[in-house]
Order: sequence, then structure tokens, then C-alpha cells
Amino acid sequence: MSTGIAGLDDILGGGLTPRRIYLVEGSPGTGKTTLGMQFLRDGEARGEHGLYITLSETTHELKAVAASHGWSLDALSIFELASDMALDIDSQQSIFHPSEVELGETTRNVMAEVERVKPVRVVFDSLSEMRLLAQNPLRYRRQILALKHFFAARDCTVLLLDDKTSASDQHLHSIAHGVITLEQIAKEFGKERRRVNVLKMRGIRFRGGYHDYTLDTGGITMYPRLVASEHGLDFTPTLRSTGSDGLDTLLGGGLVSGTNTLVVGPSGIGKTTLVARCLVSALERGEKASFYLFDEGLGTFFSRSLALGMDLRPYLEGGRLQIHHIDPAELSPGQFAQMLRDAVEQDKVSFLAIDSLNAYLQAMPGEQFLTLQMHELLSYLNLQGVTTLLVLGQHGLIGDIQSDIDVSYLADTTVLLRFFESSGRLRRAITVIKSRTANHALTIHELLLGHDGVRVGEPLEGFEGVLTGLPTYRGATPMMIPTPHEAG
Repeated sequence: MSTGIAGLDDILGGGLTPRRIYLVEGSPGTGKTTLGMQFLRDGEARGEHGLYITLSETTHELKAVAASHGWSLDALSIFELASDMALDIDSQQSIFHPSEVELGETTRNVMAEVERVKPVRVVFDSLSEMRLLAQNPLRYRRQILALKHFFAARDCTVLLLDDKTSASDQHLHSIAHGVITLEQIAKEFGKERRRVNVLKMRGIRFRGGYHDYTLDTGGITMYPRLVASEHGLDFTPTLRSTGSDGLDTLLGGGLVSGTNTLVVGPSGIGKTTLVARCLVSALERGEKASFYLFDEGLGTFFSRSLALGMDLRPYLEGGRLQIHHIDPAELSPGQFAQMLRDAVEQDKVSFLAIDSLNAYLQAMPGEQFLTLQMHELLSYLNLQGVTTLLVLGQHGLIGDIQSDIDVSYLADTTVLLRFFESSGRLRRAITVIKSRTANHALTIHELLLGHDGVRVGEPLEGFEGVLTGLPTYRGATPMMIPTPHEAG
């Protein structure tokens, strides 16, 4: 049975086993009520009548929540018990009015409503009120068991919502057929993170661990954790040109489909320009491409590319190029991974660039195992036959240059860029320090970026220490002469 949330169905291996009771627990604000509404609305769309039993909110409040998502609950049956329970601020024994609405009476009312409506799907919101009415764990467990057997005899699939006001309620975990936990984590900066964890699900091979989700207008969207090995695709690796003969020679022929290339260097050296050159070459071959910008604004990126002889706007307008400006403070790792999956699987993108890994990895320092998630993401892209380019910035310009993070082991190919000084002029050097797929050149070359694109010069055989930024000149290597329009 579908939960009404495609991502949750994927996590559960297809959905829920019908005619069972499930516990959905989470602190206030995690989206339990919204999840329950999506579950019931999905049932109505399939001809399965739903009943929402509320002990904590009024019908008006529920309809207001639904309206905020653009939904209508008119097709659902809502049974409101909240109006029968009133606060008594004078009582020290119970939070309820002296009329003492007993747990047994509440349970009987629920059963009578179910007998009248005969629903296929039921949401019970919430168990915290039932726990307070019971006053002791034994009575509470007995009433929950009574409800379980009652619903089972009537072929109902039930979601019990619990706000976790009790620190540890293992009674519910043992009674329920499955347990789904929703969490909300406040960040020091940026949007809060939400994640789901399926603690238990009898008879279902579910995807365990944490998965990111968002709660926005329109409901809950869940992003199952990416497992690369589940998404293999048969393809033939193909050698493709970067658009620069000199760069192709350095790489051992060009870029290989189904591999990723890491472009490393200090700020301002031309990492993004180098990636853009490869991007344009892919677009000229008729490929679909997607570029994810974390650092640079779209206007700057377009104008700089145009000044270097690469006009990207026609490809963007033609639909073959997607450019996304990403704000990592507002994006979870799972959401970003889903964006890339959608680009590959739905839009058939075969060339993908991420600029830069610094922003992606450092803007979410509280996320655990983020590098491992990046490993799964790159493995997935490789298995899909996508050509991936990654940009990694380093600190410093000359001499001691460092990286905040080391992800070089994730890359199939690593291209290193460096500034160096020669004859009173700041110049650029390029070399390939690693390639798993090609017999790459081991020489260091001068790099020049200008209106005619990317130019790679002769090997810097007359220099020693180029990669340190402070070389010693021991020969007569000719330097490329830049035109007035060329940078550096």
C-alpha cells in the first residue's frame, strides 16, 4: 500500500503491508500530521476511504493545515475528540476536566466511529493524549492492544501518530508492525534539516538509516539515500575531446565517459574556465549538460564565459544546458543528490559539472559522513556513464598552497593548476597528476586563457619547482605571448 510519498515508498521497498498498524513518531514540527494527510489523500485517489481521528487538534485546524498545502479534506471523514477534552488548570491529578473523560470511553467512541465509516485507511492523532488518559503504562498498553485487534479485524491500515512526549516508549515499538521516526535538526546557520529513519518494519526489506526530507507547500518530499550499486547501467566508455588539443594530449586523449575529473588550484587561476571549455565541447557534440554553481553568480559566469569565446546562452535557451545556482545553506545532501539523479535519469544529462566542492562540503560542516555521500554520488554518476567534472579550490597563490578537504582519492583523474613567476610576470601552469583510465602526460605546461579559449603551451622543461610557484629557470623554454584580450 502506497504511503502517498514516493520517496518513502522507495525507502520501504514499495510501501506498507496492508491491514497493519504503524507508528509514526517525531517531535512537533516534523510533519507527522502532513504525512498522515498525504496517506489518506492517496487512499482517496485510489478509492480507499479514509478516517482521520484527532484527539489534539480541531477539524478547523486540520483543514487550515491542508489548505496551506493547497489540499481539500472534504472527501475524508474527520472524527474530532479534541472538543470533548477540556483543560482544568485547577486540578492537580489530571489535565482534563473533572468530567473525567475515561480512556475506555474514548476507545469505545473511536470504535463506534470506525464501525460507522468503515474506512480502509485510518490516521490516529495523537497517542500522547491516550497516554495521559491511561495514567499508567499497563492500562495504556492494554488499550493500544485492544485498538490493534479491533482494527485488524476490520481490515484497516492504521497510522498512529506520536509526538514523543514520553522519553522512551518501547510499548508502542513492540506493538506496532512498523516504526517510522521523523526528526528535525536546527542548524547554527541556514535552513533546518529534516530526516527520516525506519526503525522497524516487519516482513519488508526496507532501506535502513537516515534519509533527508523536506516539508514545504505541497507536502513532504523524501530523498532516499543514494546507493550507487543499485543503479548500474550498461554503457561503452568513450573518449571525448575537451575542445583543446593541448589539454586532450595532457589527459591521454581527452575525457572518458563514466569517469570524474577533479580540477584543483588556487582562486583565480581558471578552474571554472577550464571546466566551461569542456562543457562547451560536450554541448557542441550534441550532449545534454548540467552545471551546478555554488560560488559564482549566473551573470558573472555568463559574461566571463562570453569574454573567453564561449557563449552558453544559446544552449541554455535550446534546452540542452541546465545551469543551477545552488545555495548550500538551504539544501540538504540528499536533496542535492536527488537533483543530480533527476538530471541524469529524467533529463538524460551525460555531462555534469560541480563548482565547487569547497562550498558543498564546507557549508554543511555538521553533516556526518558527507565525504562518503560524495563517494556514493560520484560512483553513481560513473555507473550511469556520465562525464563529471569537479572543481576544488585551494588556499594561497604562491608557495605553500593547502586544501581544506582532500577528495583527490575520489577522482578518476586529477588536473592540477598552479601560478608561477617568470620574467616579472604571473603565469599559469597545468599538469595531470593522476588518471585511472589513460596513459596521461607527466609533463608540466604553461596554460593561457583568452578570447580564443584554452591554450596549452610546450612542456616547461627549462624550469624546476614550477608547482611550488617559485621556479628556477635552467633552460630556454619559450613562453606563450598573450594577446591584449587574454588574462594573466
